[in-house]
Amino acid sequence: MRIIRDYLYVETADKGAVAAIGNFDGVHLGHQSIISVAEQIGADIGAPLGILTFEPHPRAYFAPDATPFRLMSADARATRLRKLGVKRLYEINFNTALSDLSPREFAKNVICDGLGLRHVVVGADFCFGKGRAGTVEDLKAFGQEMGFGVTIAPLVEFEQSDVSSTAIRQALTDGLPRHAASILGHWHRVEGPVISGEQRGRELGYPTANMSVDGLHLPRLGVYAVLVDILDGPYAGTYHGAASLGVRPMFGENTPNLETFIFDFTGDIYGANLSVGLVEFLRPELKFDGLQALIDQMEQDCAQARDILVAL
Repeated sequence: MRIIRDYLYVETADKGAVAAIGNFDGVHLGHQSIISVAEQIGADIGAPLGILTFEPHPRAYFAPDATPFRLMSADARATRLRKLGVKRLYEINFNTALSDLSPREFAKNVICDGLGLRHVVVGADFCFGKGRAGTVEDLKAFGQEMGFGVTIAPLVEFEQSDVSSTAIRQALTDGLPRHAASILGHWHRVEGPVISGEQRGRELGYPTANMSVDGLHLPRLGVYAVLVDILDGPYAGTYHGAASLGVRPMFGENTPNLETFIFDFTGDIYGANLSVGLVEFLRPELKFDGLQALIDQMEQDCAQARDILVAL
């Protein structure tokens, strides 16, 4: 998959795709439905499958101090889109110049002249251009005028409600990762590099891979059974584990992070990229009377997580 970040400088070989347009935060079932429509159109006309999205997320751009809401980082989104067969990821820099484009200018400058897209697919609620003034009907009219095809994909429903990133965030907040996964179509994952920690887990006999969750919506804090993908390096592969998401109240710290103990694993993975999928919430964070009580609880957590993951 090729990633293109500037619509003003696009190689000829990267033009001519059929692209689904949207933010694709979470790449949930609704997003996947739109992508599958684009994939089929691309197959019919012999064009590569593309995604047109934006970084940073427009919502974060306009409200940078708001509570973190993203379900996945840009890297995690790219990983998921690659798995879906996307060949061209147009991850366009969202800035003042782009946000000031009128709907017509966006269609002309970005879709038509810049990226040279042959066909675009959007959801029925898609809006674009300055002030989100452009509608799907405007897009269809611009496409007819400027020479690119437009398909409006219907919204996907799940149990009488729209599939949405909002519903997924709520499920995660409630500590219901399986429900979130049923809307996502895959496990909710935290992806990123393993960073240095305080190495307390190693001292307790449970060495953990520490990851930042900065900028992401926080699921319910606590301990989870998890699936772990080491994405690169000599230990690349899929593993089972237990992870603690939270602020470590036992040690008086308050910056949330994700600490994952990988079962039956030894090896140095500092700097490696991990993808940790939340499978089941086991318990909330607790403050114990002493280290032995914490170790005993961790042993119980791991045993419970093993039983859950073996049954998948």
